[in-house]
Amino acid sequence: MRPLTADKPKPLIEVGGKPLLAFHLERLVAAGFSDIVVNASYHAQQIVDYCGDGTRWGCRINVIVEPTPLETAGGILNALPSLGDEPFAVVNGDVFTDYPLERLRLHDLMADDAHLVMIPNPTHHPDGDFKLSDGRIGVGSGSRVTFSGLSVMSSALFAGLASGKSALRPRLEAAISSQRLSGELWSGLWSDVGTPERLEALENSLRDGSNPTS
Repeated sequence: MRPLTADKPKPLIEVGGKPLLAFHLERLVAAGFSDIVVNASYHAQQIVDYCGDGTRWGCRINVIVEPTPLETAGGILNALPSLGDEPFAVVNGDVFTDYPLERLRLHDLMADDAHLVMIPNPTHHPDGDFKLSDGRIGVGSGSRVTFSGLSVMSSALFAGLASGKSALRPRLEAAISSQRLSGELWSGLWSDVGTPERLEALENSLRDGSNPTS
């Protein structure tokens, strides 16, 4: 995302006139979330300063600074002491979507370790990530869809994981092996703001009401 991220973290890039992070915080609070944990590493102090303690947003915010980026699974494991014992929603800071976040708050994992929101494959990821059939996530050949970066997770997904840098996919594949991973397909507005071109496409879609699917 350079040069846009030369002096700021990606969640503070503006979309539609406000930082991505603002959209997430406002929508999470509107969906009924009152305690929010934010992981930050690159230009972390800007995230700390922007979030504050959550008062301005109408919630409680705990920003956890990672001196070295821990990737998704490592970052969540590091944050578990702040997340409590109940399942929690996870929203990637660099995606933009109109998915109704209250669904994450209300979702019952039952015996599953996690529930993933999947999307039709965007142009930059045509092969997808996982299969989705009858609400269950799987691997193997056949038609696949893409993980959106939105999910509900349980601490059980990270059982036995050593602290430090760790990717999420191996944890998801382990949950698939034990048949403890569910999912749903979302076909609404979604964009991974990973390049200047995708950011421009998103801005254009917000102006004309289309879906960038990027």
